[in-house]
Amino acid sequence: MNEAFDQVMGYALAVWRKRWVVLVIAWLVAVVGWVWVYTLENRYEAQARVYVDTQSLLRPLMSGMAVQPNVEQQVAMVTRTLASRPNLEKVARMTDLDLRAKTPKQQEELYTELAKAISLQGTNRENLYTIAYQHANPDLARRVVQALLTIFTESSLGGARKDISNTQKFIEDQLKSYEARLLEKEKEVEEFKRRNVGTMPGQGGDFYSKLSQISVALEQAKLELDEAANRKKQLQQQLEDQEEVLVSPAPGPAPVTATTTALDGRIAALQGQLDNLRLRYTDVHPDIGRTKQLIARLQEQKKQEEEAFKAQFKEQPQSTLKAQNPIYQQLTIAIAEADANLASLKARVAQMERKRADLYRAVDRIPQIESEYTQLTRDLEIYKQKYSEMLARRETASLSGEVESKTDIVDFRVVDPPRVPNKPAWPNRPLLVSVVPLGGIGAGLALAFLLTQLRPTVDSRRQLRDLSNVPLLGMVTMIETDASRRKARRGILLFGAGALALGLALIAQLIYYLVLSPAA
Repeated sequence: MNEAFDQVMGYALAVWRKRWVVLVIAWLVAVVGWVWVYTLENRYEAQARVYVDTQSLLRPLMSGMAVQPNVEQQVAMVTRTLASRPNLEKVARMTDLDLRAKTPKQQEELYTELAKAISLQGTNRENLYTIAYQHANPDLARRVVQALLTIFTESSLGGARKDISNTQKFIEDQLKSYEARLLEKEKEVEEFKRRNVGTMPGQGGDFYSKLSQISVALEQAKLELDEAANRKKQLQQQLEDQEEVLVSPAPGPAPVTATTTALDGRIAALQGQLDNLRLRYTDVHPDIGRTKQLIARLQEQKKQEEEAFKAQFKEQPQSTLKAQNPIYQQLTIAIAEADANLASLKARVAQMERKRADLYRAVDRIPQIESEYTQLTRDLEIYKQKYSEMLARRETASLSGEVESKTDIVDFRVVDPPRVPNKPAWPNRPLLVSVVPLGGIGAGLALAFLLTQLRPTVDSRRQLRDLSNVPLLGMVTMIETDASRRKARRGILLFGAGALALGLALIAQLIYYLVLSPAA
């Protein structure tokens, strides 16, 4: 510890011997620095404070009905890009600074200086932002801050409106595209139905259900046909056991034969069957044509039998009378009805067999038609769904645009308009004139220490012993004379006067800049 203290004291004593170097350097640095501080150009700082209110009552009310932009994110983006190149160009045009830059190099320097001098500070919690700019011309500084304030507010609002406009244009284009696709697909479905009428899915079921229905109906018709044939056979057997005419002696005219009555019953039954067929089919249907032909033949047969009976009745003796057998007549009518029913069932069986044959011939085509129709309808439903979604989104975007253009989602409140204080923001001359002498003293001490290291001196026995590495027998003390003492005192007084003058000069500088200066 003693060695370190002795070393420090040795350095201090060595520097004290070079005290005039320290004083001269301090004066030189102070004078040069004070002149430099005096010649510095004043720079005035214009400031403006703006509050961004993002808590609008309309936002919760329109939730779910309109798209709410992320206002906080937009404001944060604007704050980060306020000093971007496009914004700097706008500021230069709005304040006429671009007129000073004639060449591309001057323009680059102008934009660089603007970016360095612009300051934007804010707190995310309070949404309070401070825009500042420094320049030698206070009016220009104020105009630059005003331009930045305008860009700040317009960028926050204009960005959202531009996004909504672009979104609406994109949705309109997509809506037109889907509308064209939907119309085209509807025409394809309509044309497909026209080409495949009668075999379309949904017209009585699909192919397999149709085939199953036809097969079941055909089996039922065949069963009914067999039942009708058996019933007719039984009726014919019963008819064979009955007499057509009962003969008995009686006076009077000849009775009407039962044959004509049976034919009338068959004709009436066929007429009823014909009426039923006309309810289901048109007159060109084969069953209706065959029924008409059968009625015509029975009417012709009735006419012939009536003429033959009249001729026979004239030859019979008047003493006998042929009476009609009622059982025979009923059986004849039942057989006629059975014939009509049998003919109808045969026609139905033939028609169903033709339909089943047509289905079997189209066994490869109908599934393909069903598959194509399913694909067409699926695509059509998808286009309808997308078109409906686009319509809903267009309404949402339109409502969002109305909300954005006619209401204030974000409220910009200028707390402090752009203003410039009379006192310049830079330079801080009192601080600079105080730092300059201290810097000069520090430089002088550094130079004096360097000189002592270049030409060291021995000031104590310890230093001498450490340097010589030989035993120290004694020391010879220098005896100062009166002249040397007076010279030393005079030197100390001069040094003190120089240091005092430096301090007084510093005080004078501070008084001038703090009290007497116009910018104070």
